[in-house]
This record gives sequence, C-alpha cells and structure tokens, in this order.
Amino acid sequence: HVQLVESGGGSVRAGGSLRVPCVASGYAHNRNGNCMGWFRRGPGKEREGVAAIYTAKGSTYYADSVKGRFTISQDNANNTVYLQMNALKPEDTAMYYCMLYELSFTGAAGYCYDRLKFGDSGQGTQVTVS
Repeated sequence: HVQLVESGGGSVRAGGSLRVPCVASGYAHNRNGNCMGWFRRGPGKEREGVAAIYTAKGSTYYADSVKGRFTISQDNANNTVYLQMNALKPEDTAMYYCMLYELSFTGAAGYCYDRLKFGDSGQGTQVTVS
C-alpha cells in the first residue's frame, strides 16, 4: 500500500525558509505518471491545497496564497517530492501533509491539484512561523 513519509518541519521566524521532503513508496509506477503534492491545515482552519506536481512532466500548480514563495519539485530517482518554502509568514503555520493520487491516464498539474484531496496522505509535519 502507499506510504508517504514527511520530514523537515519545524519552527522558523517570519521571512525564513524551510524545505520539507516527502518519500513515497508502495505506489504504482506507470508511464502516465501520478499526482503528488501538499495540503495543509492551520489552527482553526479548513484543510487547503498548497501545491501539486504532475510527475510525468514535472509540471506544477500552486495555491494563490503561496505562489511565488513556495516551490514543489521532485527527485524521481529517490521517489521524493520536496516543498521549498521561502518568505514564510505566520499564516503559513500549519500541519503539512504530503499527498499522492495515482493516475490511470495522462494528467495535468491543475487536474492533480483538484484530485489530490482524494488521494493518500502522510502523517504530516508541523511548520510553525512566528
């Protein structure tokens, strides 16, 4: 079964940076690629999508709230997806969850962003910005 393991969270001052990796295993490697990405849930807030990547092409999609500050990338050789977070703000404080949605056909980054909510999730890593 799919396993997603996040790490790299922590506490940082506003304006600082963090990089959180997610190592994936147990998923179907297919030529269509898959959707991977990140969701977050802040204190007292609804879960929201942060970023998505369509692994077959490396194309990406971001929530407006993080566009220009966060970057999602992949290391296919190590089955790892990264979320680089720069210019962090207190409102970025949240539990960040790695997500994977397996595709059976050709996808796109925007489609991945919409479908990730139905995929598998890791346990999460806490990011606190003060």
